[in-house]
Amino acid sequence: MDIRQLRQFLAVVDTGSFTKAAESLLVAQPSLSQTIKGLERELGITLFHRVGRRVALSEAGREFEGPARLVVRDLEAAEAHVQGLRGLRSGRIQIAAMPTPSIEPLTSLLSAFARDHPQITFDLNGTFTVDETIEAIRYGRSEIGLLGGRGPLSVNDLRVIPLADQPLMLAHNPQSSGITGTEAVDPSTLSGSRFIVSHSGSFMRAYVDELIADGTDIEIVAEVAHRNAILPLVRAGIGLAVLPSSWQTFADAEHVGLVPITGAPALHVSAISRTEGLTPAAARLLKLAAELAS
Repeated sequence: MDIRQLRQFLAVVDTGSFTKAAESLLVAQPSLSQTIKGLERELGITLFHRVGRRVALSEAGREFEGPARLVVRDLEAAEAHVQGLRGLRSGRIQIAAMPTPSIEPLTSLLSAFARDHPQITFDLNGTFTVDETIEAIRYGRSEIGLLGGRGPLSVNDLRVIPLADQPLMLAHNPQSSGITGTEAVDPSTLSGSRFIVSHSGSFMRAYVDELIADGTDIEIVAEVAHRNAILPLVRAGIGLAVLPSSWQTFADAEHVGLVPITGAPALHVSAISRTEGLTPAAARLLKLAAELAS
C-alpha cells in the first residue's frame, strides 16, 4: 500500500465518482480504477459499491476512510515541514466550522491571521453539529474545527481551546416589536410572540424549544435552514429570533435590535484539533486563536 493509492481512494470518496476523481487528479480513469482494484486486492475487501453512475462506500470502505485520511494528513504535515513552511510562505488550512462560530470568532481570527500571512489560503467546510465537527477532525477531513455548545467542551483525544462565550439574545424589529431600550427581556413576557427559528439541532433552536416546554406560548412562524435568512426576516417584522451576541454587528447592519434575555444560556465556542501532526500554518492559526481568546 502506498500514498498514491490512498489519495486516489480518497478522491473517489470525496467526488463520489471514478470519472470525477480521475479528472481532479489528472489521471486516466482506467489507471485509477486499476489502482483501486489493486488496493482492494491488497486489503482483501471491497471498498465501493456502484450505484448507477456513482459509487458508494461499502461498510469496510467506511471503516478504512478515517485511517486513510489520517495517514495522508500526517504525510502532508511532514511535507510542509520539509518544504520550509515554518516561515508560512505558502500553505492551505482546512477548517470545519459550525454556522455561528463560522461568523465569529472565525471572521476576526482569519482577518488577524491573514494580515501577517497573506500567502496562506483557507478551505472552509460547514458542519452543523458538535459531533460532526469532532468527526471531521478525528478522521482528518479538516485540521481545525470551530464548534459551539451549551457547556465547555471536553474531548479526551483532541486538543480543545476555549475561544468565547456568546450569550443568547433576542433579535427584534424596533419599529414593530414594541421592545424599547436595551434592558433584558424576561422570557415570561414572550408569550404570544411569533418566532423565526433554525432547524432542530442548533443551540438557539433548543433554547426556544425549552421556553415552549416551560409554558411560554411561542408560535414558530418560520423555520429556516440558512441562518443568514434570519435577520432579514426579523427586519421584515415576520417575528422574533434568538441569536448569539456575536451577531451584533450584523444585526446593526440590518437595523435589527439585539437585547439580552434574562437567564438565557451562553454558547460556548471552542477550537479543536488533533494533538499532533498539524501543518505549521494550522499550528500557527491555533496559537493565534489561543492568544486572542486569552
